[in-house]
Amino acid sequence: MRLRRYILFFASVLASPVILAASETGDAARWKKEAAAVTIVRDDWGIAHVHGKRDADAVFGMAYAQAEDDFNRVETNYLTSLGWLAQAEGESALWTDLRQRLFVDDMQLKAMYGRAPPWLKGLMDAWADGLNYFLATHPDVHPRVIRRFEPWMALSFSEGSIGGDIERVKPAWLQAFYGKDPAGALAQFVPPSSWTEPTGSNGVAIAPKLTADGHALLLINPHTSFFFRSELQMSSDEGLDAYGAVTWGQFFIYQGFNRHLGWMHTSTGADVVDEFAETIERQGGKLFYRYGKALRPVAVREIVVPVRKNDGTLDERRFTTYATHHGPIVRVDGNRWIAEALMNKPLEALQQSWLRTKANDFAAYMKVAELKANSSNNTIYADDKGNIAYLHPQFIPKRDDRFDYTKPVDGSDPDTDWTGLLPLDKAPRVFNPPTGWIFNTNDWPYSAAGPDSPRQADFPRYMDAVGENPRGLHATRVLTGRSDFTLASLIDAAFDPYLPAFARQLPILVADYDALPTGDPMKRKLAGPVALLRTWDYRWGIASLPTSLAVFWGDILWDKASGLDTAEGLSVYDLMAEKAGPAMRLAALSEAADRLEEDFGSWGVPWGEVNRFQRLDGAIRQRFDDTGPSLPVPFTSSRWGSLASFGAHRWPGTKRYYGTSGNSFVAVVEFGAKVRARAVTAGGESGNPASKHFNDEAERYTTGNLRKVYFWPEDLHGHTERTYHPGE
Repeated sequence: MRLRRYILFFASVLASPVILAASETGDAARWKKEAAAVTIVRDDWGIAHVHGKRDADAVFGMAYAQAEDDFNRVETNYLTSLGWLAQAEGESALWTDLRQRLFVDDMQLKAMYGRAPPWLKGLMDAWADGLNYFLATHPDVHPRVIRRFEPWMALSFSEGSIGGDIERVKPAWLQAFYGKDPAGALAQFVPPSSWTEPTGSNGVAIAPKLTADGHALLLINPHTSFFFRSELQMSSDEGLDAYGAVTWGQFFIYQGFNRHLGWMHTSTGADVVDEFAETIERQGGKLFYRYGKALRPVAVREIVVPVRKNDGTLDERRFTTYATHHGPIVRVDGNRWIAEALMNKPLEALQQSWLRTKANDFAAYMKVAELKANSSNNTIYADDKGNIAYLHPQFIPKRDDRFDYTKPVDGSDPDTDWTGLLPLDKAPRVFNPPTGWIFNTNDWPYSAAGPDSPRQADFPRYMDAVGENPRGLHATRVLTGRSDFTLASLIDAAFDPYLPAFARQLPILVADYDALPTGDPMKRKLAGPVALLRTWDYRWGIASLPTSLAVFWGDILWDKASGLDTAEGLSVYDLMAEKAGPAMRLAALSEAADRLEEDFGSWGVPWGEVNRFQRLDGAIRQRFDDTGPSLPVPFTSSRWGSLASFGAHRWPGTKRYYGTSGNSFVAVVEFGAKVRARAVTAGGESGNPASKHFNDEAERYTTGNLRKVYFWPEDLHGHTERTYHPGE
């Protein structure tokens, strides 16, 4: 019997090259057939307009086109989502990989693929085929890990958001708990809080009654890491025709529009991720957690994380992980273990992400929303029937509002459990408000339509955990009282230079200065800087000296105030204005003036000399060099209320500020008889520095000069660089 097993084993080994060759031959024939059904038109900005006979053909072509533009980003997104990044980057990615694998299991994803609806399975097959055909036809491209994409992998990255819910779990927690290395976790570099650009986006919808031409308008303005998304169009003979921003490697338009409607996602402040504090007991060598009057066994699972060693070979790290019915254990708090509960519905999320791109009216869009697989985003919506809407996330767990879910709740109390999902009509929503406008800037929904917004008193506390923000105040300011919006004026509103956070903070600083005794040394030292700020109109600009001084001061004070006691639940803005005190605020101004003088020779420096856009190479982690070419950027961090966001700071070896996040894609859309739009992408469409489309949009990006979108076939006449089938 043993001999027979060995014979069968060696027969299979010897046969495998033949089987593989036959498989590859079959693949090649299928790929060529799929490619023949796809046409890719590259416009004069390098943007791909992909058309297929079937939806699946369009998916094949758009996956191929994305790989052409930046295969590195496509692969890296899937290394991250699958928990495979350490196979490429080593120990530095170990804890993020473990985080993914606590929630994402390859075998479960394969099983989900097996039970997916046939239409969705066909799209996943086409997606994998498109990427594999790219690799087969580009032998000069060398994947770091994934040499063959499998259809089930698409389920690991099904919802398009940057970060997403899972990033609430900090890798340092896992290092301390599962690595039993609290010292190492504490030793991780934590950048100053002022380096962290507020995540999120801006979305605005304008009703026809407030527009010059009587058509609904939509602003699409995601604030993400630069170069995180591709811009493209995908269409088919089966009714698909969508344009917008695609998170690298995904096969659906994440933020964009079709012939009839448009959708903009903004990161939500709704509480949809919760922590449960578990009471752990050990009996008979096994772990249990208390739930009501009972003890339940802790689920135990071994997770193996492959890790690339310095010599290029693979090692592996094994972890015994734990979970309760609330979710995986991610950290310890005192003597209790903390379990993380979040949405984990890959199959439904992928269906919702795709199907909404084919919706043709509000009813159809809401029917797709019933899948309830969007947890991290609000939605701003507009369509060609003149409807505008604000939607809260569709995945909202129903909870007992007696408990404060912004903090860990008692997992042993059954009353704290999630009890299903809320019906869509139980969440804040705005539809065609009398104000005629709707916005969201990652703030609460209770100011989305001015006086016609949902009322906070009508909803549970967990519908919002963030409140208002300066961008929301700014959006209300630019939208109120207008009745003549056009594409051009909506662009102007999106780049309005007012900075409401400084409008609040600087009068307090000036009053601090005025209250100084005449003989105080600060009185003389800060006379010039205060005089500059005293008369400022709080508007950014390339030539603005006050903007430079205010941002340097604000960043320094932000870092100092962030460390103050926040037991009262104050925002950083409140801490700066109230708890920081005159001495801290004036010291921050003194430090800001000194830093500007040291780095630029004067505390009066034009903002454009400081704040720069630079793209030197195609690396995901950018490098910056003051001696290299760069462009001035007039807008600031969204932290100060700038609607146009540019998250920038100094880097090792630089004096200038260079941005890595903020406005990444900006589009304005008009839903008339034929939809039309203007857009701009940070840098350019290609990740290849040798391509003319690597940085050809940079100047338009920095000036807010959006280009025409070639949505209709006739728009491409005279603007086509190349027409081809994948593989040609």
